[in-house]
Amino acid sequence: MRTVIRRLDLRRSLEDGAGAYANAVPRAAFDVSQAVEIVKPICEDVRTRGADAVLDAGERFDGVRPATLAVPAESIAEALRTLDPDVRAGLEGSVARLRVTCGAELESTLVSDVADGARVERRIVPMQRVGLYVPGGLAPLVSSVIMNAVPAQVAGVPSIALASPPQKEFGGLPHPTILAACALLGIGEVYAAGGAQALAMFAYGAEPCRPVNLITGPGNIYVAAAKRYLQGTVGIDSEAGPTEIAIIADETADAEFVVADLISQAEHDPLAASVLITDSENLAAAVDAELERQVPLAKHRERIRESLTGRQSAIVLVRDLDQAVDVANDYAAEHLEIQTRDAAAVSKKIVNAGAIFLGSYTPVSLGDYCAGSNHVLPTAGCACHSSGLSVRAFCKNMHVVTYSEEALRGVATHVVTLAGAEDLPSHGAAVSVRVDRTPLDGRDS
Repeated sequence: MRTVIRRLDLRRSLEDGAGAYANAVPRAAFDVSQAVEIVKPICEDVRTRGADAVLDAGERFDGVRPATLAVPAESIAEALRTLDPDVRAGLEGSVARLRVTCGAELESTLVSDVADGARVERRIVPMQRVGLYVPGGLAPLVSSVIMNAVPAQVAGVPSIALASPPQKEFGGLPHPTILAACALLGIGEVYAAGGAQALAMFAYGAEPCRPVNLITGPGNIYVAAAKRYLQGTVGIDSEAGPTEIAIIADETADAEFVVADLISQAEHDPLAASVLITDSENLAAAVDAELERQVPLAKHRERIRESLTGRQSAIVLVRDLDQAVDVANDYAAEHLEIQTRDAAAVSKKIVNAGAIFLGSYTPVSLGDYCAGSNHVLPTAGCACHSSGLSVRAFCKNMHVVTYSEEALRGVATHVVTLAGAEDLPSHGAAVSVRVDRTPLDGRDS
């Protein structure tokens, strides 16, 4: 069966610049609003009945009912003991590199002296308890354990819980590689729970899991819908949808590399998006031919073919690299590769992308595992307003304000005047009582 990826020709477009191509490349059908109505009763059941509701939902959706919601410590330890040494070495390398970049991202407390005796301190405070979600559907995403847990640990979060779906193959426990990664990182609070019920467990609490302050991690449409429904009860990182890659490439790009990268994202999910943006018809033709060679060789070729031939994937022909940049910025891809003659120069024009991968030897899959970057990134065009997961997501900023009596006197008139302008005289009185020790008009003596 041939893999025919569709063509979009934007070379004759009369419009250019920001916003001109916002709808040029359609995305996969992914209606979170509709899915919210499906997950709402699941979440409410967990809120009402706790752990029993989580276990019932797991039995219904995952086909297995764990003996306990909490994964026993001995099962976590055993998973690490039996882990393939090469896989362990890969995980350790990934953790080490990510810790370096997370350490560099960690913000420090800042102090601003705005006047004599007037100080405002911006204090960085870690979240006190977070829930990390690791999918276990089409693939056991062990790398997501690292991408979620390492920034939380570097941020100083004192209480970390992790949930991953129970697997029938492993007696109702999460995938053993996921458990091994938890052991490697010292995460002992792990739950055999997936989907909306796992997120509701984190948000509302379900014995023995206490409620968390923040939920992070990727998942399917029902996980995204549960995040939307639970937001406000708990903080979330983002509503991550199907994964996506866009590649800006010119005639210097290697078609074999380009196709390998398009396929690598298509491997995730039939709804995954793979988009090539190029000003080279020769490259486009070479990519078509290379797809015919590489796709049949892939283990998950049916899933890949469905993704590449879907409405969300395309080869986009543009006039030049300036138009390519406009298309990429409007598309706001989760992952953006730039394989051009001067990739660094092109990257400086990019303002909307979850992460950018420069040059022929920086594939997205490097970022998935061992680049030192984080692979939990905004999807569905959300890169125009959101960032990938980082240490900052696990921290809060608090202002700590300290004024001496003299410093307060120096600004008292302004406070009283502005409070009066807002018709909130008691706000001004809270300052005047300290400065004048006399009541203001409008207050009882």
